[in-house]
Amino acid sequence: MIDVIVVGGGPTGLMLAAELRLHDVHVVVLERLAEPTPQSRGQGLHARSVEIMDQRGLLERFAAVSKRFSVGGLFGGIVKPWPDGLDTAHPYGLAHPQPVTERLLNEWAVEVGAEIRRGCEVVGLSQDEEGVSVELADGTRLRSRYLVGCDGGRSLVRKQLGVGFPGEPATVETLLGEMELTEDPARIDAVVEEVRRTQLRFGAAPVGEGTYRVIVPADGVAEDRTSPPTLEEFGKQLRAFAGTDFGARAPRWLSRFGDATRQAERYRVGRVLLAGDAAHIHPPTGGQGLNLGVQDAFNLGWKLAAEVAGWAPEGLLDSYHTERHPVGARVLDNTRAAITLLGAEPGPTALRELFSRLMDFEEVNRYLTGMITAVEVRYDVGFGEGGHDLLGRRMRDVALKERGRLYGLLHGGRGLLLDSTGRLSVAGRADRVDHVVDVSEEVDVPAVLLRPDGHVVWVGEEQGNLDVALSRWFGAAGG
Repeated sequence: MIDVIVVGGGPTGLMLAAELRLHDVHVVVLERLAEPTPQSRGQGLHARSVEIMDQRGLLERFAAVSKRFSVGGLFGGIVKPWPDGLDTAHPYGLAHPQPVTERLLNEWAVEVGAEIRRGCEVVGLSQDEEGVSVELADGTRLRSRYLVGCDGGRSLVRKQLGVGFPGEPATVETLLGEMELTEDPARIDAVVEEVRRTQLRFGAAPVGEGTYRVIVPADGVAEDRTSPPTLEEFGKQLRAFAGTDFGARAPRWLSRFGDATRQAERYRVGRVLLAGDAAHIHPPTGGQGLNLGVQDAFNLGWKLAAEVAGWAPEGLLDSYHTERHPVGARVLDNTRAAITLLGAEPGPTALRELFSRLMDFEEVNRYLTGMITAVEVRYDVGFGEGGHDLLGRRMRDVALKERGRLYGLLHGGRGLLLDSTGRLSVAGRADRVDHVVDVSEEVDVPAVLLRPDGHVVWVGEEQGNLDVALSRWFGAAGG
């Protein structure tokens, strides 16, 4: 029997598969498409996802094929420099097309032993107390102990589970694609700059060799959202907004997206879980979708691996929903607000001007940037009123006196006790928690206990209190 089947081989599914393999979980990824898609809806990694890649030793791979950015219209198209003092050692994003993210994560997943099966469409599933049965389109049947649906906004897994997906349907639609534009580049830039004075859902950015990434509002919402737009439809809308179609021809790919906002009522039903767009959809404002899915996988991977290995304490796997559902809900809310700011009507325009002035205040800019980039996420790990401010937050990468940098110690996906006292121990859990005796000038507490995702679950110097935290997050000693 397979330990875990992951349905969907996009960034979320690939990240999850690799995380599971770090713990020797037998994982199989079933991807419907026979070949990777050239479509690039996501355009890179925000600061928290950059941290995640550093925590797993992947940052150099991504940095080599990306451009750093620390300015842009992350919230409602309002262009501001990133604030000083953002709580991260990586105060930047990495811009690159989504296929690059998928390629690098696919390579990593295969390196650590994940099995990726392409051209495998799941058409049905059922579960019982022992596991999950999966039916493929070619009649093949598979069996696994657990299954995770990472199969997108129209998730078959979610539908088979009967999980509600409440929210709002699309009210506006936007066309997105890559195509050649034969008009003079200077003319294209001038027209785009003029149109974007009033219409922020419009743009044409060069991606090389005369090809541009083009975005333009659609004429209403299509009845069949699964049908891609035509080049003629693009041309009509370009002429409507810009007075020219820029000589558009030879499209590489064309797509449409709306502002529908929905979230699964539950992220877990028995032995089946949901992650990424299968669990939540929202407008792409701020570029949060891909990042949110990767961060779902980062939260879930070690918890599901612990369940498979048999040492997971009671409630650990359920904490995936408890922690990530509120994070998803907050992203839905901030994209609802941001899509309003993108409107061309007088009300949204006035509101955008007000927010632009507010973001000139450092505190406001820091709050909104931290929200979009997810570095401000804090899980409820039982810190209570008056608990240390580090509790529930992921710890930024810090320099250590003896062992280099903190994130270099997290590559294996294990827990970590960073202990400056030398008096503590992981109490019979060395198979899942590393104990490092070292100090950092950037850490003003005696010791911290980090989960495999880098979030702090204990701060202090008393072994008895540490033992309680170890039991809660890493199970019984010797288990």
